[in-house]
Amino acid sequence: MGTMPEVVSREEWLTARAELLVKEKELTRARDRVNADRRRLPMVRVDKAYEFDGPDGPVGLADLFEGRPQLVLHHFMFAPEWEAACPSCSSAADQIGAVRQLHARNTTLVAVSRAPHPKLAAFRERMGWTFPWYSAYGNDFNEDFGATVEGGEMPGVSAFLRVGDDVFHTYSTFSRGIEEFHNGYPYLDLTALGRQEAWEEPKGRAEPLGLQAGGPAMRLPDEY
Repeated sequence: MGTMPEVVSREEWLTARAELLVKEKELTRARDRVNADRRRLPMVRVDKAYEFDGPDGPVGLADLFEGRPQLVLHHFMFAPEWEAACPSCSSAADQIGAVRQLHARNTTLVAVSRAPHPKLAAFRERMGWTFPWYSAYGNDFNEDFGATVEGGEMPGVSAFLRVGDDVFHTYSTFSRGIEEFHNGYPYLDLTALGRQEAWEEPKGRAEPLGLQAGGPAMRLPDEY
């Protein structure tokens, strides 16, 4: 079977699975420690007045919370001059389903891009997405939060906290920091063939598909 997994008895598989479980538990505990450290990060008050364009017209940053204390915001790559959004960001957006579980935990999820809102609304309808998507066209929001840098747009996720009338920036991550939101990676990482990307081990098990973020075969979700 070449590089395919070895075929063994159920008893041998259970032994190997138990050995891997030890490492998985170590990873889970390490993730819990990192998550706790993330929650311990200090925060920065957002004093600049940003205006975003949405389906109901101009709104401020505090309005994006929709009355909840927490906001998670996707920095969605869609520059004003582009006719379509970034395929990689669109892949991540395609994973966003119903957000009622976030709402139940006092958290709102939105996306923000620099393209004018009519472009965002048309693309959202084309993709069949339902999450809120706002335009930062004409303001410094993307630049101030590291999502637009010299050389172009950056994909990222930022988190904000609202305390009374004050809004605070608590966290941002970019590049591989948001990869778990792409292409169903958490599911693919459970499989024998994995993500089918060239860097993965064991080598030669699966033909690289070029579908990774920024890969040559990455397309918009409705183009597959």
